Amino acid sequence: MIITKTRLLRGAVAVMVLGVLCVSSSTCLAQRTDDGTLADRKAEAEKFFREHVAPFIKTYCLECHQNRRPTEAGLTFTPALDTPGHAAFSEKWKKAAARVKAHDMPPEGLEQPTDEERQMFIKWLDKVKYLSPKDPGPFVIRRLTKTEYSNTLHDLFGVDPKIAAGLPDEVSGEGYLNSLSPLQLEQYLSIADEVLDQVLSPDDSSPTQLQQRLFGDAPASKDDPRAAARKVAESLAKKAYRRPPSDAELKVLVDVFDLGRQNELPRSAALRLMLKAMLVSPQFLFITPAEEFDTEAEIVPLDDYQLASRLSYLLWATMPDDELMTLADSGKLHEPAILKGQVKRMLEDPRSRALFDGFGAQWLGIGDLDSKTFDPSKFPEMTDQMRAAMYDEARLFFESIVRENQSIARFIDSDYTFLNESLASIYGLGKTVTGPEMRKVQLTDDTRGGILGMPGVLAATSFPNRTSPVIRGVWVLEQVLGDHVPSAPPDVPALEKQDQQSVANLTLRERTELHRTDPVCANCHKLLDPIGFGLENFDAIGRWRDRDDNGEPIDASGELPDGSRFSSPLELKAMIAGRLDDFSRNLVEKMLAYALCRRLEGYDEVVVDDLIQEIAQDDYRMQTLVTAVVTSYPFTHRRIEK
Repeated sequence: MIITKTRLLRGAVAVMVLGVLCVSSSTCLAQRTDDGTLADRKAEAEKFFREHVAPFIKTYCLECHQNRRPTEAGLTFTPALDTPGHAAFSEKWKKAAARVKAHDMPPEGLEQPTDEERQMFIKWLDKVKYLSPKDPGPFVIRRLTKTEYSNTLHDLFGVDPKIAAGLPDEVSGEGYLNSLSPLQLEQYLSIADEVLDQVLSPDDSSPTQLQQRLFGDAPASKDDPRAAARKVAESLAKKAYRRPPSDAELKVLVDVFDLGRQNELPRSAALRLMLKAMLVSPQFLFITPAEEFDTEAEIVPLDDYQLASRLSYLLWATMPDDELMTLADSGKLHEPAILKGQVKRMLEDPRSRALFDGFGAQWLGIGDLDSKTFDPSKFPEMTDQMRAAMYDEARLFFESIVRENQSIARFIDSDYTFLNESLASIYGLGKTVTGPEMRKVQLTDDTRGGILGMPGVLAATSFPNRTSPVIRGVWVLEQVLGDHVPSAPPDVPALEKQDQQSVANLTLRERTELHRTDPVCANCHKLLDPIGFGLENFDAIGRWRDRDDNGEPIDASGELPDGSRFSSPLELKAMIAGRLDDFSRNLVEKMLAYALCRRLEGYDEVVVDDLIQEIAQDDYRMQTLVTAVVTSYPFTHRRIEK
């Protein structure tokens, strides 16, 4: 009877707990930006816009991109002429500059700007940020990812994280989800039941140790059962919600307990129902900001509990541990020295693997390597074990740079990596590395070492049956150098669509160059392809080769967008290593966006400038980078949406 009634109550519980999210506010870190310097740069940016950008738009853009004449791209510059620094235009400016840089815009046949005019328009990207108001942006309310949810259940109750294996995988970083469908809620209800079945004993059995710790002793008969339930709810909710619960939240939970008692459930079953309500509540399933404030300010610092959760889910993909919660209880976590010390502690903990699994794999583009298909006739080596080894190489390499606090320059050029016997064969080191265990290996081949020569990256940027200079070129520009690459026009045929007979004897470079004879493709591909050709000595799974599939010598020469030429992967790597400022800016931007769970815009770019200066003063060390992001203005503050 008890089980039946509990099941009958599951819908009522789901409705009751999907309520208002409340929390209190506190103080946090001070911002870095100097207001006087900002004012000067704002004035300079306004002048630059008047003299160079506005005339450019009026001359070359408004004919197609204005309110009264919608275009296929849906881009209008009319409002940008009035408020160029508005955050809503940040991404549009980047896309426009990329098109102008690639000579895609203005279209062929229309009046064309001079090279100097193009350069001045592109230069605008470095100035528009100073027109944006000082704003940390909103706190992105988001649902826990599958990994975060699994880890949190494990840390709360000791259950196997695989208990949530049935949930769909989700994208992290800028693409976090914040919705909750009825089907997903049903999944969470079922998982909650399974968790409680594992940690709580049946009603006719002695309570488990965990159950005793969670619920405590039964109250004396003279005690108010509702008051006793509230005390239990307060203790449990603080852990589950990662902060002290509000009175309104406690009332919801006690109401669930009352609902159970009204349906003749024994105390333990009613408490179980209340605990289940916590596990399907928005306060547990979502990372949320404070909603109650004692101030009329539009921008407020995160309180210590919010900061603890934001930090813990960023670095560990799980709830704050006891040390973080103790510091939050004392109101000390926001203090700069203490916060920086916690970052260091957490990065040195094995749980910081989550930073690679969440951010690193996404940045390098190898998150889906395990599901990527390869032609088994050409690449029989690409077994599940090989894919796992490729992923682990990148992970261990990333973690070594983080935990040893090395310079981020190591990502580009390093004299070591991590290999096992199977992966060593890709490097041509199969005779010197034996066994399935991954271990640190010193490299003597200068073409290797760093992410550009890493088999996992090279495989992720290839087709199932061959390399792709285009994909690799895009990867270098976007993931390494931080350039924006315009999306491909619709209905552009792939190389595979070319007349196979007519191109059968051509090298991949020749076929690609033939592809670029199409004026629709030429402007972008003249930037992408020369970079991708620099990695052609690596085949589709990262093995070195001197000849292509047709037996022709590999031509790995090319050039960067600034005209710098190279003739080999080694020279390409050296050139990129020499652009450490570009690489560091890109890495900072991507990590900050990941930490904030949103795209950077407006004032965020000013913050990035500050962070670059900070890490440059410490030789671009990785822990300094992570710490700078965590202590940054947008990470520690939020705009209140009214």
